[in-house]
Amino acid sequence: MLLVLLAHGILALLAPALVDRLGRRAFWVLALGPAGAAAYALSQTSAVYAGETPTERLEWIPALGLAVDLRLDSLSWLMLLIVGAVGTLVLLYCSSYFAKDARGLGRFGGFLVAFAGSMAGLVTADDMLLLFVFWELTTVFSYLLIGHYADRTSSRRAAMQALVVTTAGGLAMLVGVVILGVAADTWSVSAVIADPPTGPAVTVAVVCLLAGAATKSALVPTHFWLPAAMAAPTPVSAYLHAAAMVKAGIYLVARFAPAFSDLTAWRTVVLVLGGTTLLLGGYRALKQHDLKLVLAFGTVSQLGLLTLLLGYGTRATALAGLALLGAHAMFKASLFLVVGVVDAATGTRDLRKLAGVGRRLPVTALAATLATASMIGLPPFAGYVAKEAALVAWEHDGDVLGRVMTVVVAVGSALTVAYGLRFLWGAFKPRLPASAGLPEREVATAHGAAPGTTPTTTPPAAAPEVAPGTIHPQPFWMVAPPLVLAVLGLVVALVPQVGQELLAPYANTYPAGDPGHLALWEGFTPALAITVAVFLAGGLAFWQRARIERLQESLWSPDGADVLYRRFMRKLDRLASDVTAGTQRGSLPFYLGVILVTLAVGPGLALAFGLVGNPGGLPVAADAVGRDGVLHLGPFALVPWDRPAQLVIVAVVVLAAILTARARRRLKAVILAGVAGYGNAALFLLHGAPDLALTQVLCETLTLVVMVLVLRRLPPYFSDRPLAASRWVRLAIGVMTGLVVMAFVAAAPLIRVHVPVSVDFPVEAETFGGGHNIVNVTLVDIRAWDTVGEISVLLVAATGVASLVFLRQRSGDVLRLDRAANPQAVQPGDSAAAQPARQGRWLLAGPTLDPGQRSMLFEVLTRVIFYPMILFALFLLFSGHNAPGGGFAAGLVAGLALTVRYLAGGRFELGEAAPVHPGLVLGTGLFLSAGVGLVALLAGQEALESTILDLHVPLIGDVHLVTSLFFDVGVFLVVIGLVIDILRTFGAELDRQAEPFAWSIGQRRRVEVRQGGDGA
Repeated sequence: MLLVLLAHGILALLAPALVDRLGRRAFWVLALGPAGAAAYALSQTSAVYAGETPTERLEWIPALGLAVDLRLDSLSWLMLLIVGAVGTLVLLYCSSYFAKDARGLGRFGGFLVAFAGSMAGLVTADDMLLLFVFWELTTVFSYLLIGHYADRTSSRRAAMQALVVTTAGGLAMLVGVVILGVAADTWSVSAVIADPPTGPAVTVAVVCLLAGAATKSALVPTHFWLPAAMAAPTPVSAYLHAAAMVKAGIYLVARFAPAFSDLTAWRTVVLVLGGTTLLLGGYRALKQHDLKLVLAFGTVSQLGLLTLLLGYGTRATALAGLALLGAHAMFKASLFLVVGVVDAATGTRDLRKLAGVGRRLPVTALAATLATASMIGLPPFAGYVAKEAALVAWEHDGDVLGRVMTVVVAVGSALTVAYGLRFLWGAFKPRLPASAGLPEREVATAHGAAPGTTPTTTPPAAAPEVAPGTIHPQPFWMVAPPLVLAVLGLVVALVPQVGQELLAPYANTYPAGDPGHLALWEGFTPALAITVAVFLAGGLAFWQRARIERLQESLWSPDGADVLYRRFMRKLDRLASDVTAGTQRGSLPFYLGVILVTLAVGPGLALAFGLVGNPGGLPVAADAVGRDGVLHLGPFALVPWDRPAQLVIVAVVVLAAILTARARRRLKAVILAGVAGYGNAALFLLHGAPDLALTQVLCETLTLVVMVLVLRRLPPYFSDRPLAASRWVRLAIGVMTGLVVMAFVAAAPLIRVHVPVSVDFPVEAETFGGGHNIVNVTLVDIRAWDTVGEISVLLVAATGVASLVFLRQRSGDVLRLDRAANPQAVQPGDSAAAQPARQGRWLLAGPTLDPGQRSMLFEVLTRVIFYPMILFALFLLFSGHNAPGGGFAAGLVAGLALTVRYLAGGRFELGEAAPVHPGLVLGTGLFLSAGVGLVALLAGQEALESTILDLHVPLIGDVHLVTSLFFDVGVFLVVIGLVIDILRTFGAELDRQAEPFAWSIGQRRRVEVRQGGDGA
């Protein structure tokens, strides 16, 4: 089973490439995925026949007890066979259905195979969380498939509608899964079914599960999304909406019915929703004129019947339900594929405009006839066997509820006969009647007149049939799949005993009722009389279809569920807009203030009441400062300072923070915030953490530079108004937040109940990491996965920042000097004396700057410190395992060196200093860091596990090498790439945007000529 799922995933990924290479023939290759699922199901037939349940298990997250548990019983076997067999035929059908030059076939094929794999995983999953994962995957892929024609409004609307409805049901289902798993103390589906939990919470969970099933299987009142989904391509309708996706909800009902069908809430929901859906779907199908809509509402009706049978709770109805489940997949998928053939051959699906199709497409007409016969329950087809078994089951039930169900199913079956005959006659009638029930406008169109006009002559009593030349025969792979499915509906009905023996193991898991049986002939029974009455009533309804349509039009009917859905969504959109307008005011200080106040008022008060246990207010001082210098405040024993220098630094930080909150100038606020940051670095140093101090200083310095670059495009003041009151509000929020955070820091050690893992870090750092710098070894070895996540966030942040700043499409070009952009570069024909002078310039891009922006002192200083900074960065990189430093600090130093180079020479100088695209540096760094973990796995170790190598190198001596150095090099490159990207966006790109449009290279040259440069 695992290999089957893996094959689907691989084929889905390869689909675009296969379509590019093979065209429509790629669908033959893609069909191997579902074919493999069907072949696997068939290979396990003997095991299922014997009542066995093959299982497979793959550990997923062992620490959480999560695993990929797959299990195949008779229910899963039937569903996997349906998903695989129908999926194979639908994919073969796609190879001829789409035009050769159709767009998006690779994407479509990949989504369809991925959906098939998701359904295969859903029906075989024995873990409730895994089942939910596959459940949501089917939702996502169905959304993508329904919306395949993205340029059509109807397709996009239908896809979104299906996504919203099924996702809402999926969320309800998730609640039920969680409650059920907690109540049963297991996530195993089979374990829950074998020993179902009880209690009010379980009842709530069961209702939530049924809500998910109802939305997925389009039961009332969420049935409206299924007819709307007919905007999808016909293969999607045949697979998702007849054989696979809509069966997921039915499968969920069937899976949990043996355990919970005796609950009153279960039976009430199942009977009400199933019966209402059965009748409403059949009623709505009688007045549809689009062949796909007739089948769509018929599918809704049949899904209601399946819900009744499988959720009723007896063995006999469960057996009949499984038989109908298989029969429905065959006849309804076949009919949808037939509609695709008719539509492609005639260009219309309107049953009022079709005539003479059967003579031109006899094989398609045969397939439609066989499938329709099975759908309406005509013997000897599979649909008849299943419905007869259902009527017999309720007849034997004998109670009032059984009689009510018999009447409901009989009425629903009569409606099925009526709309089944309506479909078959509408698609393949020999001649088009005069008017055929068309409105005047459509009568004109049907007889050749332009829309909106009347025909010039009175139409004859019997309109001529469609011209033979306008009905085009279709390819083999469009005709064969529906015929195969229709014939299968006849073949399986001829051996009902085989089906009964295969499906009985599942039906016997129900706790009550007669075992039931499947048979072609039950004798002269009340069920047979009901069947005859059903055919008579359905035939009469079809004969009087025109009158019934007019009657339906004349009857008052409430607004449909689709109308109510659209109204609800419009009101929800307006509510969202009103809420957004009231809360999203466009003021970042307001947003931050709300967040901080919420932090202080919510968790802050909870912390105060919870720790102190003093409901009257905040903790009060029990003692003054004791003789030991410790401040006792409620449960806290706080040491004010270890040395007086800390008090001085804290005073500076507090003063800087207060002045920052009161500042009106942006530059002043940035500098004061930097002072607070440097103060924190000093505190780290005084507490014996030089690594943290070094990193804090470097981060603060780089942040200051970036903020200064950004401030070039912002107003100098936060506001043009004096707003003194707002500064006091900001100050109050800051003080309150600081006190709450300080309380959290002080309270954190008090609530610890286990020994912290960090107590072993000193020994682990030396033993496993091979280093003495605990901070660095923790980053690159002990907590390396955390670091991988952090540098991934850095990469994403760099991409996001660049996307916000660039006003044009980003390219891989690096702004470097060339002869056009650098007038001081050596030009052909220059004298030998002039060339050395120009080649001797170290900052080559300096002359490209406005003379008023150049600083010779800064350029000389840059020349002095650039290479020493790079060497210092390398020193920090290689020494960080045992001394303060590491890849992060080294990357910041190198980034600051590049920043200095940019500030001195401008954006062209940045290109000369770092002539590489930042994305390449970022990607290489992330790949190198993650690659270390892969190498460790290949060596048989744990992911990201370090290897220590002690070597003796001639002329150098003993070398202590740890493989985590390469991980650190990756971090180093990621930080450098981030800095380069920031300099390109906030520096070079803002420089480019600020330049006047008319500024050109020639004008730069004229400036230098006026200054008497060598270019003169």
